[in-house]
Amino acid sequence: MSVLVEVCVDTTEGLAEAVRGGAGRIELCSALDLGGLTPSVGMMQRAAGAGVPIYAMIRPRTGDFVWSPDEIAVMETDIEAACRAGLQGVVLGASRPDGRLDTDVLGLLIARASRMGLTLNRCFDLVPDFSDALEQAVELGFQRVLTSGGEKRAAEGTDRLASLMAQAAGRITIMPGGGLSADTLAPFKGLPLREVHASCSAPVLASGPVVDFGFAARIGRRTDGTRLRDLCAALEGPALR
Repeated sequence: MSVLVEVCVDTTEGLAEAVRGGAGRIELCSALDLGGLTPSVGMMQRAAGAGVPIYAMIRPRTGDFVWSPDEIAVMETDIEAACRAGLQGVVLGASRPDGRLDTDVLGLLIARASRMGLTLNRCFDLVPDFSDALEQAVELGFQRVLTSGGEKRAAEGTDRLASLMAQAAGRITIMPGGGLSADTLAPFKGLPLREVHASCSAPVLASGPVVDFGFAARIGRRTDGTRLRDLCAALEGPALR
């Protein structure tokens, strides 16, 4: 069975490169250098005709996933915008101050998503009890959990990922993400991978003048189709079997 590769992008150029490179699904964001924030309405509308499923990240700011009432209201409006734009799904997360999933907030946001697809974001990696959190995600109706297994990089969390996949037992997809590339797949050998998440990006120099006014960086990152194709090929190769 082929492994679906979800690619996170935050530019129109990155979107086009990811589609050309063979992405099976897009996580649409803004500000990937900040971990990914909600994309603009214009970006949602532009991405809607890309030809692959598009899931919008719904995250109004950087930092934790403990949301204020005003932030929750913003997220509800953003979910409605993603639905109106014709996107296939949304990526959500909400935590309580102790790190547990905030099932009340998540339930409210999911209700706004109507029949859209649902991915639980890496707020999952902050929970104190992964087994309990997975059951909550199933009960809430998420189709997948994006997780590094509680580690900074997914390759370091493969033991927990294996345990979560066994517990999931086909009820929900465990989608490893965090530092995945063709060169970091060895620890995943033998895991029943169905989907993975990656940026497949490479550093790139700014194409125009850069002055330290606080709004530009000389070196950024851009989706790289070659890295994506290499990852897809490695996932289908014998090294993981």
